[in-house]
Amino acid sequence: MMGPVSANDATPGALDAALRRADKLGAILEVAQAMAARRSLDDLLPFILRETARVLDCERCSLLVLDRDTGELRSRVAQGVDGVDIRVPLGQGLAGTVAQTGEVINLRDAYDDPRFDRTWDVLNRYRTTSVLCVPMRDTRGEITGVIQALNANDGSFDGEDEVLIAALAGQAAQAIENARLHQEIEQLFEGFVQASVMAIESRDPTTAGHSGRVASLTVSLAEHVERAPPITYPGLRFSREQMQEIRYASLLHDFGKIGVREPVLVKADKLYPHEFDRVRQRFELARRDRQLASARRCLEAVRQRGLERLEEIQSDEQRRVDDELAALDDAFAFVVECNKPTVLAQGGFERLDDLRALCFHDSHGREQPLLLPDELSVLAIPRGSLSATERKEIESHVSHTWRFLSQIPWTRALRDVPRIAYAHHEKLDGRGYPQSLAARVIPVQSKMMAIADIYDALTASDRPYKRAVPHEAALRILRSEAGSGQLDAALLDVFIEAEIPRRALDR
Repeated sequence: MMGPVSANDATPGALDAALRRADKLGAILEVAQAMAARRSLDDLLPFILRETARVLDCERCSLLVLDRDTGELRSRVAQGVDGVDIRVPLGQGLAGTVAQTGEVINLRDAYDDPRFDRTWDVLNRYRTTSVLCVPMRDTRGEITGVIQALNANDGSFDGEDEVLIAALAGQAAQAIENARLHQEIEQLFEGFVQASVMAIESRDPTTAGHSGRVASLTVSLAEHVERAPPITYPGLRFSREQMQEIRYASLLHDFGKIGVREPVLVKADKLYPHEFDRVRQRFELARRDRQLASARRCLEAVRQRGLERLEEIQSDEQRRVDDELAALDDAFAFVVECNKPTVLAQGGFERLDDLRALCFHDSHGREQPLLLPDELSVLAIPRGSLSATERKEIESHVSHTWRFLSQIPWTRALRDVPRIAYAHHEKLDGRGYPQSLAARVIPVQSKMMAIADIYDALTASDRPYKRAVPHEAALRILRSEAGSGQLDAALLDVFIEAEIPRRALDR
């Protein structure tokens, strides 16, 4: 054990030893602090071994973690060993004995102990001499693994080394426990996010894959923006946690759609199927009405002009009714065309005004319109398939997303997920929704997501209510929106110049 140095021991050698002890103790404190800050096991375990070898002044170290499911020690990492999965059953070899008994093993020459397995030495042409193997215990005192130090540079490990490595082992066990807990939390969040995406897509299977594509596009854009920040975003950087935050916000940006009525959510055409069926039925009744009116005119003409003129009367009447039916069919074909959603605002619906005058007679002889005012209004929708009321309902999904995500106890590193998702439909000119935010308060992550979201919505080929827009046409639309002050032009330049769609969606 290490003890204080008295004045009588204050020889040059004793002072050097005391200084080395102080250096080692200081190193242990530094290592403990550094271990506490590391969250990834892949980073933490090599760090523990590297620092343990440095503090103990030995050739190499190995760390074996106890797998309670299999009852084995497994080496996640060992200095000088690449890609080798070492497995040691409890009670076998030096490490297995320490893990089972909790006792420290300190050997001057490992070959003198029958428990030592020389296989690794033979395969790697190595000669293990001194070995110091200690258990790692968690905060409950349970053994979670072992640390082995091999070949002390001064020939052997002493009691002071045992104290040092025991202190390091305790800190390592706690750091590994914390890292595992952090890993489990990340897996929990990942599972929750993936389940949420499945819930979104189950409401609207036609948009399956949209959330994942938007996430890939946004994360890829963020990586390239960070690599070469636009002049408007000097020094922009995203940490690993912030990249995860961007990914989660992108995956969940449409989660609020679970609060939108399904008929509105999956509306493919301007008229709902049952509404269009009613229109179709009226046109069928109108055809019958025209045919019946033709038969009546034919009878009246025979009555007035005589039966001997029947063939002439029928010929004239057939031409007339054919023209009337053709006009009805042409009008119905125009209604069918108007019923399809349009991707961009455009005209061409003026003819609907002429259709307001089209009528037919019902079974009681009453005149009825072929198209109702509400139907004419819906058929004249200039963009998409939604009426103003339905569009408001769809737009409400952003507020639903905010309310839902705000209820989740996000970690400190992910606390901005709701805010980023909430702003992905905001526009730089303040005309976005639902908050009409000014450009300066829209998170840059949301600005990137807006570009990715619009691009995917335009180019997606899995939407039954619109044709996919070609890549170049989609870029022209994005440039137009950036030119009108809706999208961030600098971020869009990176999106286009770095070929983000190709890089992100071809992965």
